[in-house]
Amino acid sequence: MKNSMKKVFAILLAVAMVFSGNSLMVSAETTTTSDANSVTIQVLSTSDLHGRFVPYDYAINAVDNSGSLAQVASVVKSLRNDNTLLLDVGDTIQDNSADLFLKDDLHPMIAGMNALGYDTWTVGNHEFNYGMDTLKKVIKQSKATVLGGNVYNTDGTSIAAPYKIFEKNGVKIAVVGMVTPNITKWDAQNLKSYKVTDPVKETKKVIDQIKDKVDVIIAAEHMGESNEYDVADSGIKDLAAACPEIDLIVAAHEHKGVEGVYYNNVLTVENKSGGQTVSKVDITLEKGADGKYVVKNRNSKLISTSTYKADPDMTNILAKYDTTAKADANVVIGKLKDGDLVPANEINGIPQAQLQESAMINLINQVQMYYTGAEVSAAAMFNSNANMKAGDIKKCDTALIYKYANTLYKVQMTGAQLKKYMEWSATYYNTYKDGDLTISFNPDVRAYNYDMFSGVKYDVNVSKEPGSRIENLRRMNGKAIKDTDVLIVAVNNYRANSQLLSYGPIFKEGEALPKLLATDVKSNIGGVRELIRDYITNVKKGVIKPELSGNWKVTGNTWNRDLHQKAAELINTGKITLPVSADGRTPNVKAITKADIAQYVTIAAPAQATMKSVKSKKAKTAVVTLNDMLEAEGYEISYSTDKNFVNDVKTITTDKNVATLTGLKSKKTYYVKVRALRKDFTETVLFGDYSTVMSVKVK
Repeated sequence: MKNSMKKVFAILLAVAMVFSGNSLMVSAETTTTSDANSVTIQVLSTSDLHGRFVPYDYAINAVDNSGSLAQVASVVKSLRNDNTLLLDVGDTIQDNSADLFLKDDLHPMIAGMNALGYDTWTVGNHEFNYGMDTLKKVIKQSKATVLGGNVYNTDGTSIAAPYKIFEKNGVKIAVVGMVTPNITKWDAQNLKSYKVTDPVKETKKVIDQIKDKVDVIIAAEHMGESNEYDVADSGIKDLAAACPEIDLIVAAHEHKGVEGVYYNNVLTVENKSGGQTVSKVDITLEKGADGKYVVKNRNSKLISTSTYKADPDMTNILAKYDTTAKADANVVIGKLKDGDLVPANEINGIPQAQLQESAMINLINQVQMYYTGAEVSAAAMFNSNANMKAGDIKKCDTALIYKYANTLYKVQMTGAQLKKYMEWSATYYNTYKDGDLTISFNPDVRAYNYDMFSGVKYDVNVSKEPGSRIENLRRMNGKAIKDTDVLIVAVNNYRANSQLLSYGPIFKEGEALPKLLATDVKSNIGGVRELIRDYITNVKKGVIKPELSGNWKVTGNTWNRDLHQKAAELINTGKITLPVSADGRTPNVKAITKADIAQYVTIAAPAQATMKSVKSKKAKTAVVTLNDMLEAEGYEISYSTDKNFVNDVKTITTDKNVATLTGLKSKKTYYVKVRALRKDFTETVLFGDYSTVMSVKVK
């Protein structure tokens, strides 16, 4: 009877609220589920939002509903309850034209996060791109507690809090926040008077202080899963190993969706970038006889935001920023004549500009060489869809081809150092194997770590193992580059600080490092992206054309051309799917092979081969010249003094169209015939018909 009365009362209450003009949204997920002895804390988190405040990509100047803070708002509003904590784990104010607002009194990302009521915001590595004064200004705008306890000012104080304790329904929750120590590699200049400490040790120090004061410990730390550059304690695996007291790690930085994995019994989650996901974790605690809460259960899931519409309230708050960013994106700064900067992809999903020289990378390198006076330059393709189309050049086009807020560095290196740098870059390719019909990419190397070079000529032989791929390295005049040669090279600050000016994957401890000649070249104009705009507008007087020099190419991919084209057709029509890395960030991580297309192709025997000539110019030898056949993988040549080929028949096979028969008898007439061969997918040799017989009298 008591339960029936409760149901009637609930119905009457709901009806009354509807008629009073209010609405009451109740769902299993939004209702606080607690009793006297059990409490469930809901932790919602985002990370790597990268300036995506509304569903719009200002680089391509188009709507993009894959994720945004405005869509995150819709998710949060549908889930939030009294026991909810909302966290962001950094890389928030960089990318997607967010740098336009760094001088504003309120940055759009902070405006949105303030409106949505974030509890904490951990600074990410890209927060340091614009200098410490800018970061500190933005930090002051945040209503959320800003975390980043392992970065210290010169006076010994941290630039942000190491942790914050919250209380929800009697449960005390500590949120600890640190940033990867590798910011000293990427933003060395901005941090030169600051101290960056070990985030794992700092977290452990905090835990020792608070573990008896709280019931739940959450580490919201801007670090990836594993250590970067072999730097200890730069990955959350080390964090979990060192700090088993942590109940939940909210990782970031790698842009990969991790719904929930346990390291040392510590639950770890991570979000995709650009607001594509919201992580939802429910932590259930039970109160013991001693009055203390103990964690009994942890459940986690990732929620895709792409199916959610942008929250209208958030959209209204951010409308003025959206208008400004769109207007800026559409500012025309020049004109591109005579074609696009990037060739069309032969195969969907494999960027052609990473397989061959492109005018886009050449433009970036030309800009870097022009402003530094360097003779060599290196640049990467940051976005697989990057291009600049013929016609008007808008500011958004330069943001598309140059995504990051990098500055320009000038370094000096020897020929040997340059070669090591280029070999490191070429690890981007998987090693080409017999039977491969496409070139594929190393799943452990990000596209932004594959540099292409201007100012030198070279080949990348993908059939060789990493470390031995750069061949025919020479200057543009064709002169070979010696190990002892000295070259001036232009690179961005990220590459210089991460790989060239410190020990790591390229240069090992004890080796000589390249010499830094200048940092932040032409910083009065801006970073590399701003220099591209200045180059187009002022140096080229507003007009550029695609320029190719033929300075590099990929070699070693000795596939059958017909089968390669068939593989391309099958991929482009969707019958075969290119594999991607486990985290989804690297495309095309495994070559499509003959075996993959076997079910779609019948390998027929080659056509009849033909001979151009059979001549004997030297004693006891004869030279057979064949008409080359694209469909043939080789040729079998039979020869005999018996024109019926019954007795004394010998054969040789060759993959060349010229072959020399040796050990012949002088003054004898030999008869020669040939047939082409190719292998099917089971490696069975298929032969074409024999050619017409030709004869030769041997000298």
